[in-house]
Parts: sequence; structure tokens; C-alpha cells
Amino acid sequence: MSQGEVPGGPGGPGEPVAKAHATGRATRVSPRALSFYAATPGLVGFIARPLALAFILFELLAAVAVVIFLMGPMAQGSAERLAGLMVLSAQTWSELPPGTRADFELELARTHWLSLREAGTRPSPTGWHGFYIHFLEQALATKTGSEQHLRGELRAGDWWWWATLPSGDGRIDVGFPAWRIGTHPLAAILLTLGGGLLLALVATLWLAHRLAAPLAQMERATAVVGRGALPDTLPETGPRELATLVARFNLMARQVRELVAVRTTLMAGISHDLRTPLARMRLALALLAERPTPRLIERLEADIAEMDQLIGKDLDLARGLEAETWVDLDLGELLAELAEAIPGDRVRFTRLAAPLVRPVPPLALRRVLENLLTNALRYGNEQAVDLVLEASQGRVRIGVLDRGPGIPPERVEAMFQPFQRGEVSRSPLTGGAGLGLAIVRQLVETHGWQVQLLPRENGGLAAWLQLDPSSSTTNTQKRPL
Repeated sequence: MSQGEVPGGPGGPGEPVAKAHATGRATRVSPRALSFYAATPGLVGFIARPLALAFILFELLAAVAVVIFLMGPMAQGSAERLAGLMVLSAQTWSELPPGTRADFELELARTHWLSLREAGTRPSPTGWHGFYIHFLEQALATKTGSEQHLRGELRAGDWWWWATLPSGDGRIDVGFPAWRIGTHPLAAILLTLGGGLLLALVATLWLAHRLAAPLAQMERATAVVGRGALPDTLPETGPRELATLVARFNLMARQVRELVAVRTTLMAGISHDLRTPLARMRLALALLAERPTPRLIERLEADIAEMDQLIGKDLDLARGLEAETWVDLDLGELLAELAEAIPGDRVRFTRLAAPLVRPVPPLALRRVLENLLTNALRYGNEQAVDLVLEASQGRVRIGVLDRGPGIPPERVEAMFQPFQRGEVSRSPLTGGAGLGLAIVRQLVETHGWQVQLLPRENGGLAAWLQLDPSSSTTNTQKRPL
């Protein structure tokens, strides 16, 4: 696995190096590229900023729409009704007998919260005030036919608004407390905008964090992979797209972990298995120096052939994941060819009457069957091996059945690991590198097949290769004896 240095890593600050997988050469990251990535905002900021800006714009547009189309017309209508009541009260007061005016003023204050008093100095235009007062001044001007300006004053601890209105032949002040209006549009707008912005920022940060958290975890995990280590499994949570991405990353990490384990086991097994023939070759070479004999030369040739076979098996295991073109193949012809290639009638196969053609990768299938046959012949107690081809309901399976000691159920899974041998294989007569079933498992998983090692009736082992990937691993069909 290639390893790259990151800033602050083993290479030291300012020495970022990335190992190019295609060329195997170290490529230095330019300072310009580093400055670009340093200036690029993180994912949270990248998401939060545009979302926050969008929320702010939405809040402003919503506030403008509420003011123009809702609060403005409502305030204007309320101001017109209050102006009408004020003008009517002033006119009514002037038309009442002087003796009843006091009772009218009390009833007006109790019912409508309006107060009347003698007109004072007519107010001059004042500074900015609320929209409602502005609408009220316009309504009073329309009803009285003259420009009106309200003035405010503090009275008995409350703020009052006063207007000087025509009353008969004179003028009179009509006032009302500020709380009579009961609305504070500006405060409402500011509170709405402030609360909306706060809520928008919180929602934006939460959303950005929810989206960025899985990616941040993946970033840390990839950094672990870049240092040559293996990351822990990441939680597959979050939105569907991110969960799928994390799941695929976890799958990749597991595959890398398995490949590293296979590589480690492979190298250890090669080192272990090559020592024996190398030791024999050293001994034979020492004896050849003293007294050359044909037997010593034959032993050297046998050891070289054994080492060549072991290296070939290792290469087969390493190339197990390579893709191969699928072609239509007569399975019966293939099995008959494999049985005839082994001398001495040690493999029994009944040729099918009709061709059974299936699309398969021919080299991979041949390699799987040859390895199963080799194991069956090696551990079959010198008895004939049965090669079986079955087809039922569109499903095809191939069986390699022997009469050997079999494999205990608890040892079946371990036998598919590299360099795992049965007890019989430890004999000098049987040999074996312990890679046959490992290659079988590698090829089977690559091509979507299934393989089972099951006890055979009346003793022995039945190795079944299921070519239909959609079928269950449980085999309920009757097996030949």
C-alpha cells in the first residue's frame, strides 16, 4: 500500500509528499496548491454561508411582504376607524348642552379610552414617529379637511397622543393613551427578523454539521489509510447518499484489510514453505561437490519443480481477483476432459447425453475444479473420486466427491484460508502448499459462485460448486453416494 506524507506528518512541516499509484514516484505538492486548500473554507462554512444568506434574504422578503400586504392595510384601516371616532367625538361634544358634556367625557373615556380637553397651542410637525400615527394623521386630515399633526406627552405615567380637531365654532383637543393602539409594528418586525435569523443560523449550522460529520469521518479515515494503517468501521448514518458513500468506503476498507491480511499470510507462507526445499538443495549441492550422483541431480530437479509449483500457486492466489471474459461452455465436455486427463481411472464421470452449455469464465472454472480434484485425489485414501454434474430448475452445480477422512465441520472455514493443511497433508507423501482451497474461495467469491464442503454419506468429503449466484447456500438435493 502506498503511503503519502501530509503536512505535520513524518515528513515534517513544509514537506508534503504524495505517492502516485500509477508511477510509484513521489510527487511534491506545490505551495500554491497548499495555499489554495488552506484558503478554501471547510464543508460546514461552505454549506452554512450560502444557507444563512438564503435564510436572511428570505426573512427580509417575508418581512417586507408582511408589512406591505398585511400590517400596512390593517394599520391603515384601524387608523381610519380611530380618526372617525375622534372627529365624531369632537363634533358631538360641541353639540351637547354644557351640563351634559362632563357625563359624555366620562362615558367616552370609559368606553373608547378617549379624552377631551380645551384646545391648546396647535402642534407643529414633529420628527419621525410610527407608521400607525402617520396613517392616523392622514385619516384625520382627510376627515377634517386640514393638515393634522399629533403631539405626544407624558400624562400620569402613560404616554398620550393628542390632536387638535374642529368642534363646532371652535377647536378641542382629543387624546388617547399609546397603549390603546396595542400594536408595535416596528418592534414586531425587529423581533421577527431577529428570531428568524437566529433560528436560521441554528438550523443552518445543524444541517451543515449533519451533512459534514460523515464526510469529516471519512476524511479522517482516509488519512489513516494514507498513513498505511487501517481505519475502524464508520457508522453508516446520515442522508441516503452519504450513508451509501460511507457503506462503500467501509466495504473498500474491509477489502483493503483482507488484502493486507492475505498479503501478510502469503508472504509468511511462502517464506515458510520455501525453506524446506532450499535446505534440501543446499545439502544436495554440498554432496554434489564431494560426489556427484544422478540421484542427487534428480533430487535437485524435484526441489526446483516443487518451488516452481509453489510460486505458481502463490501467483494464482494473487491473481484471483482478475476479471475474465465469460463464454458459453459445455460443462459436460469440460468435466470429461478433466477426468480423462488423470490417468488410472482415478476420476469417475458419466458423460451427459445432451450438452449442458452455460456462460462461464473457462480458465477460472477450470482452476477451481482442478484444485478441488487435486485435494480429493490427495486425501481420498487412494480411492476413485466421483465427478458429478447436476442441473435442476435452471440451477447448475458440480460435485467432487471422495472417500477420504473428510473435514470436521468446525475446521471447514479454516481450510479456506491460505496455508491451511489437513493432517494427512503433512505427510511427505501428500505434500501440498495449503493454497488450493484458498484459491478456490478467491475465485468463487470473485465470480459470484458458492462452494460447500459437506460430509459425504458413508464417509468422505463432498465439495459442491454452485454456479447459480442467486441460489441458497443450503443444498437440499439428493447427493450421489
